[in-house]
Order: sequence, then structure tokens, then C-alpha cells
Amino acid sequence: MGDFDADGATSTALAILALRQLGFTNIDYLVPNRFEQGYGLSIPVAEMAIEKGVQLLMTVDNGVSSFEGVAFLKEKGIRVLVTDHHLPSDTLPPADAIVNPNLNQCGFPSKALAGVGVAFYLMLAVRSKFRELGIFTAENQPNFTELLDLVALGTIADVVPLDQNNRILAYQGLMRIRAKYCRPGIIALAEVANRNIERFSASDLGFSIGPRLNAAGRLDNMSLGVELLLVEEMQTARELALELDQLNQTRKEIEAGMKLEALEICRNLTALFNELPSGIVLYQADWHQGVLGIVSSRIKDQYHRPVVAFAQDEKGVLKGSARSIEGVHIRDLLERIHSQYPDMILKFGGHAMAAGLSIREECFTQFQQILIKRY
Repeated sequence: MGDFDADGATSTALAILALRQLGFTNIDYLVPNRFEQGYGLSIPVAEMAIEKGVQLLMTVDNGVSSFEGVAFLKEKGIRVLVTDHHLPSDTLPPADAIVNPNLNQCGFPSKALAGVGVAFYLMLAVRSKFRELGIFTAENQPNFTELLDLVALGTIADVVPLDQNNRILAYQGLMRIRAKYCRPGIIALAEVANRNIERFSASDLGFSIGPRLNAAGRLDNMSLGVELLLVEEMQTARELALELDQLNQTRKEIEAGMKLEALEICRNLTALFNELPSGIVLYQADWHQGVLGIVSSRIKDQYHRPVVAFAQDEKGVLKGSARSIEGVHIRDLLERIHSQYPDMILKFGGHAMAAGLSIREECFTQFQQILIKRY
């Protein structure tokens, strides 16, 4: 079960491909719809998995904060394996196993792995265990270097820190892409983006391929992106890549309008406070939820302040996306607010520089005032 961004799509595709190579046959995947089920392993998503006849559910790029969904599946007797890279809270969901380099007890040296990196190392560990069991030998085991193109794409698109480990993963994946030893879907996305794949760079993955893949989860359903990464036929890959390119063009148009509206709100805030607050909280009911993160990032870059942008979700609930600057750990800040005002934030999760959250609509003004005072 994946997430609806590029890291989630590459994690899902990588897990499916690796498990197939390891000999598993009864595999399916599920990606929540941003607008219907929301983020993570919620109870509605768990119910969808049960309808598919799930026996073991593995999350990728999510799950460490999915307490209700995991508990619901466990009550039904279904095993749950959580793989995630998001920062955990003090308590953990009741999964059978959790793989996350940011767990306190985890000794893995690279804490900056993207979700796709976590999935990659887990598959390497499963392959190693299969060798111990005599299922494979060193000579006939699956060659998982074939998956490094996906690792590079997900790592760079998720904008995780490029520490030594991530830099190695990204470089090796880029080398495979340049040599066209990669998924047809990546080649097809490079074609629609008019990029020379033989001279591919990290910026091409981050600014040309990643946004087109992300467009599926922002405006439609990330299953389209996962299918693109799984498909073997080049013609089908090109057709799916064109769909994603069109979605990305629509995303750009929506983003441009939302940014203008956000800048107008910032000008109004400047007039209200005599100067722009040190933390910016924006809200417009009709903003597109799938583009909130991009708009927060654009405003953050322009004013060099932490930004949280909200749109209307279900009745009485606002959904938000936060982007921060060096020195302000936005997820930890949200956790502190939640601990002191437990009825305000309904759910949240993320990293130092980016987070997602939902709040009660009537708490918006209070949240805005608290964020301004806390930072």
C-alpha cells in the first residue's frame, strides 16, 4: 500500500517488481485517492484492502502514524508490515513489524532514506534471507541493481537530504537511466519532457520527471503513475506518459492561480500586522488540495518563512500542507502544538522541512495565532 507522491509510486513499483522476482505471485497494490481516502493507511483504505482479500499488508512510504488503520487490520487477523521513513511519534502503531531508519532502536546509519530507499533495503534483506534458506544462491538470485533507477527517481523527487548513502543510490540509478537500463516509463517521461536521457541529471529527475509523476497523485489517482512504472511495453508507457504530461500542464495552471491568490493574502497580512508574520498561515476554501504543498513551497521560497496552506476538506475540517526553512523543524513544531492543544489538530505527519495536517475548521484563527507566536 503506497502513497500518492513520486516516492510512494516508486516505492510501490519497486516492491511489486522485487517481490515478483523473489517468486511471489499473489501480489496486488493499493494507493489511496488523495480526495477520497486521504493520506496513509486509514480505516477506509484498510477496508478496501480487505475487499481485495489481503492476508499480509505492507505499507511503503507511509504507515508509521496510521494507528487506526493498522489496529483495524489487526483486529481482523491480518498481518501488517509498515515500511516508512517519516518521523515516528513516541508511540507506534500495533503492526507486526515496522521498518523505519528513524526508529530510536534502528541502527541503520543513513537516517535520510526516502521511502523507496527503505523498500529497496528491505527487499535486499529478504533476498539475503532467501539465500540463507537455500531458495537462491549468489549465482541465481534476483539482480536488484535493476531497481536502482526507481530508487534514484524516488529519492531525488522526494527532496530528501543527499547524504553519502543517498548520493550513491542516486548516482548509480542515474547511470543506469543514462544507459537506458531503466523502466520504459522513465524513458517515456523523459521523451514527453524533451530531455536527452543519455545526459540525464539529478535536476532532470527532480524538475522534469518527478513533477509529471506527482501530477497523477495531485490531480487524479497515483495508480496511473504506478502503472507507468510497472509497464513493460514502450508504446503503453508512452500513452501513459502523455496522460501524465497533460495532468502536469493542468497542475501548472492551477498552481499559477493559487500562487497569485496566496500572494494577495500575504499582502493583506502585511497590512494587518504592519509586517509579514514570521510564520505564514494561509487558507482559501476552494484551493486544490493536491497543489497546496507546491504553493506553500513557492511562498516559503519567496518570503523565507515557514508556510502552512489550507483548503476545505470535509465539512468542518481543513486540510493543510506545510513547508519550512532551516532552523524550524515543522513536524516537531506541530507535535508540540498538538500536545498542548489536542483538540485542534486532527492528524499530522512529516519531516523537518515538510508536513501535512488536518485541523478543525473553527480552530483556524487560533492555529494561525499560535504558529505566529511559536516561531
